[in-house]
Amino acid sequence: MTLWLRKLLRPTVSLLVVGAALAAIPWIHPGRWEGPVRHALVLALLAAAAWWLSRALRLFLDLSFQQYATDRRDPARVRRVRTQTALLGRILTAAVCVVAVGAALLTFREVRLVGTSLLASAGIAAAVAGVAAQSTLGNLFAGVQVAFADMARIGDQVVIDGEWGTVEEITLTYVVVATWDQRRLVMPVSYLTTRPFENWTRHDPRLTGTVLLHLSHRTPVPALRAEFERLLKETPLWDGLGSALQVVETTPTTIVVRALMTARDAGQAFDLRCWIREELLAYLAREHPEALPQLPQAPGSPAMGPV
Repeated sequence: MTLWLRKLLRPTVSLLVVGAALAAIPWIHPGRWEGPVRHALVLALLAAAAWWLSRALRLFLDLSFQQYATDRRDPARVRRVRTQTALLGRILTAAVCVVAVGAALLTFREVRLVGTSLLASAGIAAAVAGVAAQSTLGNLFAGVQVAFADMARIGDQVVIDGEWGTVEEITLTYVVVATWDQRRLVMPVSYLTTRPFENWTRHDPRLTGTVLLHLSHRTPVPALRAEFERLLKETPLWDGLGSALQVVETTPTTIVVRALMTARDAGQAFDLRCWIREELLAYLAREHPEALPQLPQAPGSPAMGPV
């Protein structure tokens, strides 16, 4: 309730002041200025009412989302509702502004006189405007589609055009993605409906991380697997659901060992991959240096160590 009072204080005061001034005109008797003053106050009253209504609608949506987020424990559903309420708030605000502007225009006598002819040509004007604003309208409908079709939500981790980041904002016309290096990708929202992209947290944020090691044929794979399992049990980055270490490829000089491990989200999966890679290489260099691949040597060349 305190939030409602604080956020609605200025719109409410403006609405009450303008309404009181408009109601007091018959007792003030401004003379020949009564008409213009009344008209100005009517316009101000429409603006104040639109301000109050749009603010009240946004507050209602925000409070509804907060209540929903408190009662729900599913992060995916919370992000979905957050995206939809944010977009719905923008749509309602735009609708209130359009209605207020239309009502303000109708207070002018000249606009009311030409209203019939404007309605008669509305179909042609709408067709021309639709062709001229095809790109804008496409983005508008794409924004609604993205939010309510659950394609992407605020807070989702996505890969777009090779860039990994987090969806920071979705509006009616554009999407902002915050990348891992603190850049911001701003793209038209229609991009998400016309091109493929990866959404790593649409249903479940858990991911499987992969580490590839190119090693010598003399690598003791069972010992390496035991060390890999021991390392996973020591780190909180591993969620404990899945792991595997296998030889997935061979070449005339090396073998390819793949380590798989699961993590709770993309950030922890990346950290886990880096840590496992470092620890396994350090283990091999310390305990089994013969497992590191050797550079081929030409006859008569000085001996080369492991690379």
